[in-house]
Amino acid sequence: MPTPSTRERAVLGQLSDMDLRLLQVFKAVVDCGGMSAAELELNIGTSTVSRHMKDLETRLGLTLCRRGRAGFALTAEGQRVYDETLRLLSAVDAFRSSIDDIHSRMGGQLAVAVFDKTASNPAARISEAIAAFAQQAPDVNLQLHVGSINAIERGVMDGSYHVGIIPAHRSSQSLIYTDLFTETMLLYCGAGHPLYGTAHPPLDWDSLRSYPFAGLGYHSPNMELTHRAELTRTATGFDQESIATLILSGRFLGFLPDHYAEAFERTGRLQAVQPSHFHYECKFVSLVRRSPAPSRATQAFQDCLVSAHALVTQAG
Repeated sequence: MPTPSTRERAVLGQLSDMDLRLLQVFKAVVDCGGMSAAELELNIGTSTVSRHMKDLETRLGLTLCRRGRAGFALTAEGQRVYDETLRLLSAVDAFRSSIDDIHSRMGGQLAVAVFDKTASNPAARISEAIAAFAQQAPDVNLQLHVGSINAIERGVMDGSYHVGIIPAHRSSQSLIYTDLFTETMLLYCGAGHPLYGTAHPPLDWDSLRSYPFAGLGYHSPNMELTHRAELTRTATGFDQESIATLILSGRFLGFLPDHYAEAFERTGRLQAVQPSHFHYECKFVSLVRRSPAPSRATQAFQDCLVSAHALVTQAG
């Protein structure tokens, strides 16, 4: 009879603590972009990281990554294993959180994801919520991520993130949304743009369409306005930083949060275009998964968010 190949012989069977450790190392290597880069994150030597990666590949009977002069890259099979690793580690963390709930304590990790450029918004009280939560749950390891709207929504849905904070733009039946704060979006041009620093007749939405426009390339309030106003997006960004960079080139108009653009305005690099006319309000919400029910730590952080922003509303 023919001898089975390595892949045919490889059966994962029971998951051990060592398997979970190897998968955690694998996740860190992928997230950091290579074994050398993961050394600091994991606090172990590169040779140990490499050995763990080889052990995991042997355990699974798969080649997970290519490493060489061209750099680190996942194989197609490695990408699938990485996706499954995220789901597994998220489930393990959820299990630990559930056990903590049973014991009426809060521990483990809490992953919170926030849309970018919120720290400079005076209406945002996320840092105050974090301070209150850290006092309530000192044993919880808080992880704060920044991501796009879509990435945060997906992460909360699949359990990678426990709480998300994003601009409201659509709703999903699988998520619970809570209003937090707002920000004002203004239209800007950069130094060198035809509309910068010059007197011109008042513009309307029709005349605005003759200028190249930079907008976000995914479903968002920015994209909704772009379609509603029939603006032609000739450049695309995928976060506020990229939109700002495109506007600063002097070639494009684009919307930015007024609190974020303020520093560029002070130095004369950006100018708001008819802010009384070209503006919109963006409402930020928190989101948690509807099912399974949020863990005790997740609910505590959510309550801290609501309380921190309710104080701002009352003060106003």
